[in-house]
Amino acid sequence: MGSSHPPCALNNHNRGISMSVFLQLDGISKIFGGVHALSNMSLRLEKGEVHCLCGQNGCGKSTLIKIMSGVYQPEPGGVITIDGNQIDHLTPVESTRLGVQVIYQDLSLFPNLTVAENIAIGLHGGGLKQVNWKKITGLAADAMQSIGVSLRLNDKVADISIAQRQLVAICRAMAADARLVIMDEPTSSLTRHEVDALLLLTLQLKKRGITIVFVSHRLDEVLEIADRVTVMRDGVKLGTYDAGEMSDRKLATLMTGKEFSYQCEAKDRPDTETVIEVRGLSRAGEYEDINLDVRRGEILGLTGLLGSGRTELALSLFGMTRPDRGEIVINGESANMRSNRDAIERGIAYLPEDRLSLGLVLEQSISANITLSVVESLVNKAGLIRDDLYSATVLHGIDELSIKAGNPENKVKTLSGGNQQRVVLAKWLATHPNLLILDSPTVGVDISAKDGIYQVVRNLAARGIAIIMISDEIPEVYYHSDRVLVMRLGRLFGEYIPGRCSEKELKEALNA
Repeated sequence: MGSSHPPCALNNHNRGISMSVFLQLDGISKIFGGVHALSNMSLRLEKGEVHCLCGQNGCGKSTLIKIMSGVYQPEPGGVITIDGNQIDHLTPVESTRLGVQVIYQDLSLFPNLTVAENIAIGLHGGGLKQVNWKKITGLAADAMQSIGVSLRLNDKVADISIAQRQLVAICRAMAADARLVIMDEPTSSLTRHEVDALLLLTLQLKKRGITIVFVSHRLDEVLEIADRVTVMRDGVKLGTYDAGEMSDRKLATLMTGKEFSYQCEAKDRPDTETVIEVRGLSRAGEYEDINLDVRRGEILGLTGLLGSGRTELALSLFGMTRPDRGEIVINGESANMRSNRDAIERGIAYLPEDRLSLGLVLEQSISANITLSVVESLVNKAGLIRDDLYSATVLHGIDELSIKAGNPENKVKTLSGGNQQRVVLAKWLATHPNLLILDSPTVGVDISAKDGIYQVVRNLAARGIAIIMISDEIPEVYYHSDRVLVMRLGRLFGEYIPGRCSEKELKEALNA
């Protein structure tokens, strides 16, 4: 039997809906297996506003987005109104026709196709045997021109940067005549420079009357870009607030129900031995004449924008690339590291910026990921894994990092971003490192998970591990480092002691 109602029925006799409202939700609930993912949710999106959705992982943001785009149907009694018309049964096809476009975190692009094909192939109007390449190219070029973006149309998406892929996804939305663009964690993999460019583009879309829903864990971005902010917790809307009346601390408290207060007091350097010293380190085109040292129990912050060389330096310190000249001294001995295996043997661990592709094996279990770096030490003389050592390593990692794992044999991809990051940390702590290099350790995790990771980092430093924390988030390095080095264009441009300098001074040094 077919549905008793048409795929999408419009009712344009709604009352109480302002003509300035593009989309309104009333009484929206969604239940999965007896669990309320959303409870009596209401939301009003004005035409031409930037509206941010804030909340911890699991609060219901993703479910809400899928209801607005027709992927999920709300429970009976929920009302969806788009452009003054009540929608009795919203489908993905109909939501697209009405101008709703979602840019998911994975961007949903085809890496084997060109920029032009990704932007316009679904809009050219011909079947698979009647592809009008000239029309596709024209549609893509028009979409880029409409928002002032310049990309090479014939480049394969697999060959362009993440920031450029974001632009392709936005152009695709423009080619589809978007009136509401929902951006789900659009900045999680971008540098600060790329984030600034995306925020500027978002404001350009707003000026054209396009409504933007912006989802981000980075509260500074939320307050910078938003007109209004809706805060969710456990599937319930706590309220909608004018962004100008909010602070990041107030927003964090609303999201979590907890007070967050970071103190910054200048500290003297610990009177401990030097774990790593870098002397005149250079690598052509990446970094030049780097000199630094880190002592046991010290947290050294390293901050820099796109092209600063911060990650490239970290890769050399971990033995993944070789410097052209200079010296790395580990525990008083010159270290000629030819590979990351050499670095691991010298007590160095590296948590990469992209945990999903470089830090984890997503299709493997939590336990397999935790033991990945030490599995060779867990085998017996016959070459078989000793179950007792394997289990002890896994359980110790889960306990030490407070990983909310459920069953350790579950795939690591089932965990939240914060718990995935803890698994990467557990993997490297199993090697008993003397130096831990953290590259953007809290990227893509919510505010509560961030706080947990900061506590872990402080505890590791208290145990005597030397830490280099790389981040372009100034509050992160300012409040959670003992010293901060600023890197620009491959060179170090000064050392700053939090508490003896202000957060503003550090930000100005970064952007000088």
